[in-house]
Amino acid sequence: MQSPGAQRGPVGILLCAGFGRRFGGDKLLAPLADGTPVAVASARTLVAALGPLGRAVAVLRPGQQALQSALAGTGIALLSSAAAVEGMGAALAAAVQAHAQAPGWVVALGDMPCVAEATVRRVASALAHDDALAAPFHQGRRGHPVGFGRHWGPQLAHLGGDEGARALLRRQAGQITRIDVDDPGCLLDVDTPQDLADLTAPGS
Repeated sequence: MQSPGAQRGPVGILLCAGFGRRFGGDKLLAPLADGTPVAVASARTLVAALGPLGRAVAVLRPGQQALQSALAGTGIALLSSAAAVEGMGAALAAAVQAHAQAPGWVVALGDMPCVAEATVRRVASALAHDDALAAPFHQGRRGHPVGFGRHWGPQLAHLGGDEGARALLRRQAGQITRIDVDDPGCLLDVDTPQDLADLTAPGS
């Protein structure tokens, strides 16, 4: 029998520390068609998909009090990291360092609110081996979230700057477990006001 705090699955990491410069404001608090803030929708999906098999943490930079308040009711843990100001890579490293004993990590983006729960679950389930890498693909394009087995922890923990894990994924492209999904949401992020308008348009 596991202890109450035992870790049974990968940790979900939601990257929410960006500045949203292309959006011209805090895109993570921008409302979707039903009024739900972008990051709240992303957080709910990650928490719901991982459920009791894993935990989920959102990485923020200091000063994002409004976003912290918005995420407080989603069930996601909050990690405020001064290093996250440096960019996506540093934010990811901070989260992996904080959960270094996890058996793996499912890395999602706060500005991708349309990813299906089933997609997240399939990525998490693909992390059966320590050296596993997994990502969803829709119509031939790689999307998010991306899963990393325990083997990749040291490399993720030493990331910096704003590139995130892209360089690692390029180097290991042949090792990525490809999960083909009928989920266009795994490709849709909110970088600009037009992106948000496209997501919230009738019939989208």
